[in-house]
Amino acid sequence: MTKKEESYSSPYYKEPGPALDKESPFESMMERFRFAARILDLDEGMFQYLSNPVKTVIVSIPIIMDNGEVRVFEGYRVIHDNVLGPSKGGIRFTPGVTLEEVKALAAWMTWKCAVVNVPFGGAKGGVKCNPKHLSGRELEQITRRYTAEMIEVIGPDRDIPAPDMNTNEQIMAWMMDTYSMHARRTENAVVTGKPVILGGSKGRKEATGRGVVTVTLAALNKLSIMPNKCRAVIQGFGNVGSVTARLLYERGTCITGISDISGGYYNADGIDIDYALKYVQNNKGTLDGFDGADRISNKELLELPCDVLIPAALQDQINKDNARKIKARAIVEGANGPVTANADAMLDDMGILIIPDILANAGGVTVSYFEWVQDRHGYFWTEDRVNRRLNRMMGDAFQLLYDVKQKYNITLRQAAYVHAIEKVSKTLKIRGIYA
Repeated sequence: MTKKEESYSSPYYKEPGPALDKESPFESMMERFRFAARILDLDEGMFQYLSNPVKTVIVSIPIIMDNGEVRVFEGYRVIHDNVLGPSKGGIRFTPGVTLEEVKALAAWMTWKCAVVNVPFGGAKGGVKCNPKHLSGRELEQITRRYTAEMIEVIGPDRDIPAPDMNTNEQIMAWMMDTYSMHARRTENAVVTGKPVILGGSKGRKEATGRGVVTVTLAALNKLSIMPNKCRAVIQGFGNVGSVTARLLYERGTCITGISDISGGYYNADGIDIDYALKYVQNNKGTLDGFDGADRISNKELLELPCDVLIPAALQDQINKDNARKIKARAIVEGANGPVTANADAMLDDMGILIIPDILANAGGVTVSYFEWVQDRHGYFWTEDRVNRRLNRMMGDAFQLLYDVKQKYNITLRQAAYVHAIEKVSKTLKIRGIYA
C-alpha cells in the first residue's frame, strides 16, 4: 500500500458507506468534502486541518425567568475557519440544536463564502431553547447573556453573527447593543441582519430570494429557456419562496405551483402571484383556502411537470422515494438540503441540472457582507446598488462553478465543493501555518 493510499484509508479519508436519506449533518458535509479532496488530490494534513473547526465554544446561559426561577440554557459558537477573513454565520434558537449540527453548518458556511467570493470564513452558533415558550424579556436576557459569554469570540474583525432559525433583526439589535456596551462604543459591524436604522443594509430581507432568481435565470440560459417561456414550481411561500415567486413572475415566468404549510396549489395556466401575495398578507400569513389555484398535496406539487423546480421550504423534500417522479429540467435549492444524497445521484442520472444550496441561497450571506462593508465605512448604499452588486456576484459565482463542472465532468454541487476547498486550501498554503 502506498503512503497516499494509507492516508486515504485513515478515518479522515475513509470511503463513505451507502448514501442514506437520514445522514447526520456533519457526515453529509464530510462525504462531499472527501469527494472534493480526492479530485484535488489534497494531502491528509491539509484534509485534517480543513475538517476540524478552529474553535468550539460551549457556554452556560443562566437567566431569571419571569416566575423568579433560575434556569440555565446551553449555547454554542463554532468557528470552522478564518483563513479567508473573519468568520461569518448565523445563530439559531431551537430546542433541538446540537453541537454536531452547529459544526456541520459552520463548515458549510466556510465553503459557501468561498463559492460566492466573500472574504469570510465560516461559523455558526446556537442556543438550546424554544422561543415560543419564552417571553420577550426572557428572550432578551438569553440573547444578552449569550453575547456577553461570547464577547471574546465575536467582533467585527473576528467573528460576525447573523440571524438564522428563530432569530431576527431584534435579536441582532440586542446582540449589537450588548457588545457595544462592553466595548464602550457603538459597534454596528459586529452583527449583520440588523434593522436598517441600526446600520442594516437595504435589500437584506429580499437578498436570498433575489439570489435564487439570479442563478435560476443563469441556469435557464444554459438550458436555452427564455424566462417568459419557463414554467416554474416553487415549494415554500415564506420569505425566500415568495420573493423568488414575485421576481420570476415579474420576468414573465409562468408559475404553476406554490405551497406553504397549508398545502400545495396548482394552476396549469399560471398563478397570479400578485394576488397570492395579497391573499397571504390578508390571511394571517398563510395560503390556506387560496382560491387562485386547485388544492393539491405538497407531494403532488414536487412531482408537477415544469422547467424549474425550486424547493424553498424544508430539507430532505426530494429523496429516494420521489426522485424518479421529478419532472423538472432544473432544480434550484432555495432551502438548505432539500435534496438528499441518494436523490442527488438519481437526479443526476436523469439529466436534471441541480443548482446546490451552497450557491443558490448564498444571496443572504452576500448582502450580509455588503452590510458589514457599509458599517465599516459608515457609508450606506441605495437598494438599487445593493441589488446590482448582488446580481453580479451571484452570476459570476454561477459561471465559475459551471466552468469547474465542465472541467472535471462533475455535478454543480461537486463543483462548488471542489472550488471552495481549492480556494481555502491554496490560501492556507500561501499564508502558512503559524507555530
